[in-house]
Amino acid sequence: MSDTTTDTAVRPPFDPEYVPLLRAFAERGPMVLTPEALPAMRALDTTEDELDAVLRGKGLERSSITVPGYGGDPITLAVVQRTGRTGTAACAYTIHGGGMVFGHHLGNLDSYDEWLFPNDVVLVSVDYRLAPEHPDPTPVEDCYAGLVWVSEHAAELGVDPDRVFLVGQSAGGGLAAGTALLARDRRGPGIAAQVLVSPMLDDRLDTVSARQFDGVGVADREMCRFGWDALLGDRRGTDAVSAAAAPARAEDLTGLPPTYIDCGSAEVFRDETVAFAGRLWAAGVAAELHVWPGGFHGFSGMAPGSWLAHQANRALGAWTARMLDRTGTTAG
Repeated sequence: MSDTTTDTAVRPPFDPEYVPLLRAFAERGPMVLTPEALPAMRALDTTEDELDAVLRGKGLERSSITVPGYGGDPITLAVVQRTGRTGTAACAYTIHGGGMVFGHHLGNLDSYDEWLFPNDVVLVSVDYRLAPEHPDPTPVEDCYAGLVWVSEHAAELGVDPDRVFLVGQSAGGGLAAGTALLARDRRGPGIAAQVLVSPMLDDRLDTVSARQFDGVGVADREMCRFGWDALLGDRRGTDAVSAAAAPARAEDLTGLPPTYIDCGSAEVFRDETVAFAGRLWAAGVAAELHVWPGGFHGFSGMAPGSWLAHQANRALGAWTARMLDRTGTTAG
């Protein structure tokens, strides 16, 4: 990651509020992904007991369920909901980010504080298996298998199977879009809507924004290349990559659910995000696109107190509330 004050490549500027943060990141030296670095990057940055204490302080409780994943192998679903909740609620089925190779399904739960938890949904976070140990199609198939389980066990979870929302950030956004395509093509669980935050959609890495943010920013082209290579191996960039793995490759986007999709103007995934939104509209899908000026990849989670993050979360919260209102009332 280059120092934002000395790199002279032509690209949209970062919001001035983020420059000190990005400079501090740059001064630590470039973040280089290697297989040896992955175990530490996959670890939760707190203990589960500490996490549960934080959740209780917010009036939330967590439980974990082991369910069949791809090929019948076990995966874990974390269920987070309002303490003592009764009745039937909408479900936010969330898929974490991490470039397909790192991240934790219990990480960054506080990123939902401003826009998701206030709507009193049941959050289900899937612990999909990661590349390179588990290459394509395992990650997206794990996500789909977990979604099927939630739909089939909606009554015991206290959720409405007709009000399941897919939510994904970064690599999780790409996996959410891939899961929605699988659900459509297999006539699987219904999806009421999907939220794709700075989604990782295109393994070809040949957009203008991918070239602009190569060696600069929090997530850059080289980091993305590592993730796609881990997921796809020698298939990356070839015609052998499926739409479920890299949704930018989908030829047909008809029949997908209403979609909220956003990104920053100063990030590597900008152009594939904008292109995907355009193709959703062309396919007749209701979609709302936001490109936040000066936002770097992950700005709303990494700088939650910033002005731009508040605007992004406010817009996403309004859209979510509108979708929930259209699909039914929230839980009692």
